[in-house]
Amino acid sequence: MPRKAQTESVADTDAAPGGAAAVDRAISLLAAFRSGDKPLTLGMLAERSKLYKSTVLRLLASLEHGRLVQKLDDGRYSLGAEVARLHAIYAASFSLEPVVLPVLRQLVEITGESAAYHVPQGAQRLCLYRVDSPHPVRDHIRAGDLLPAGRGSGGRVLSAFGASATAAADAEETLLHQRIREQGFYAASGDRLSDVAGISAPVFRADGRLAAALTLTMPVSRYSESYIPAVRAAAARLSGQVG
Repeated sequence: MPRKAQTESVADTDAAPGGAAAVDRAISLLAAFRSGDKPLTLGMLAERSKLYKSTVLRLLASLEHGRLVQKLDDGRYSLGAEVARLHAIYAASFSLEPVVLPVLRQLVEITGESAAYHVPQGAQRLCLYRVDSPHPVRDHIRAGDLLPAGRGSGGRVLSAFGASATAAADAEETLLHQRIREQGFYAASGDRLSDVAGISAPVFRADGRLAAALTLTMPVSRYSESYIPAVRAAAARLSGQVG
C-alpha cells in the first residue's frame, strides 16, 4: 500500500467532493507550473505538490502519455503540446462560438450535410467547431480533433491561402494552390478519406488575413456541386467577423 504522507498534499487539501484522488493529484502537478517558470525538476514538482517523488513519477507517466507534460532531454519537465491545443479551443470559444455556430447550423439545415470550422494549428489543422449532419451515415470528426494540414478540402484551403502557400512542396502543389485562390474554394472527393467528399472556402479576418476554413463534408455518394454556393456564402458571411 502507498505510504501516507506526514503532511497533506496540495491535492488532499483541495480535493474535489466526490472526485478521484489520482485526478486531483495530476491536476495539482499541472498547477505546479507557474507563469515565468523554466522547466521543473522532479524534486521541484514534488516540493510544490507535496507528493512523494514516486507518486509524482507515476502521475507524470500518464500526463506524458496524454501530451499534457513533456520530459526534456535534461530530465526536467515542461507543459506539453496538448495544453496549447486546449488553450486554443478555450481562448477562441468565447468570441467565436456565438458567431460561428449559427452559420454552421444554417449551412447544415440548407444542405443536410456536416459543417465544420477549421483553424491552423502548427503543422496540422484543428476542428474548432462542428455541427453534424442529421444523416446516420456521415464522417465522425469532432470539435477538438487535429487533422492533416495539407489533406482534405479544409487542409487544402488553409494551405493555399495561408503562410505555407509560398512554400509549396512542388510545382503541382503550387498550381493547385493558385487554382484554389483563383476560384475561392476547393471541392474534392477522397482527398483525405476515400469515401468522404468535402467543399471548403476560406474565412478571412477584417484585415484580410486568413482566419479559418469553413468546410462541408459528406459521403462521396451524396456529393453535389450544388452545395458550393452555400459554402462560399457561409464563409463570406463569417469573413470580417472573426479574429
